[in-house]
Amino acid sequence: MNASRTDAYLRRIATPRPSAPTAQALRTLHLAHLRAVPFENLSIHLGEDITLDEEAIVTKLVDRHRGGFCYELNGGFAALLTALGFEVSLLQARVYGKEGHLGIPYDHLALRVRTADGADLLADVGFGAHSHFPLDLGERGEQGDPGGVFLVAGTNDGDLRVTKDGAPEYLLEQRPRELRDFEAGRWYNTTSPRSTFTRSLVCSLVTDEGRVTLSGRTLTTTVGGERHVTALTSDREALDTYRDSFGIELDRVPPDPAA
Repeated sequence: MNASRTDAYLRRIATPRPSAPTAQALRTLHLAHLRAVPFENLSIHLGEDITLDEEAIVTKLVDRHRGGFCYELNGGFAALLTALGFEVSLLQARVYGKEGHLGIPYDHLALRVRTADGADLLADVGFGAHSHFPLDLGERGEQGDPGGVFLVAGTNDGDLRVTKDGAPEYLLEQRPRELRDFEAGRWYNTTSPRSTFTRSLVCSLVTDEGRVTLSGRTLTTTVGGERHVTALTSDREALDTYRDSFGIELDRVPPDPAA
């Protein structure tokens, strides 16, 4: 990205340009991204193309004021961080299902970020309810975070297992990849009837008080650890919620596959 696109991205996440690509700057950018850019799969259900192209992703996030899922959110964040001078590698991960079974390769995209002050960090703004701040890839003890207690553990195969509150989240391969390598994962997650993303409709955002999530017509707001659930009763109410809670302007409500 050039300087003007970088500045536009920074305005999107309401964050000034950092003076240097340090670990503290990454923490600030990471949380700001989570608070400004929603985790959402609306494009799948609106019939919109999802293209693994840096320019297309940045246009969607910045110009169209939309969110996305991991390939888009972390793909866009990687472009921003690279433009700001961070050393960024795209890593592929297999996600653990509810029964502990691993999903497909390239099911998830996360970022390894090395900073000017020597930190080696896992940045992930595309996994929904995950850590608010980057995780230390060299730390093998528990890492406390507003999103939970995380652990990064090495495996015998050289991969890294990331767990949250004692449950495995994903298995991270450390070999750097390119954005186009994730095409098979994008295709599966946007078309397969087995994919979580084709079977659900979600839009979620970190807030100052907790989190707000719209799943179909169910709005869940978490404030100080307390969940408040509201059932939306009309298309107008749903469209207003997308606009007011997530900053997303839609001309029609995406169909809910679970309805």
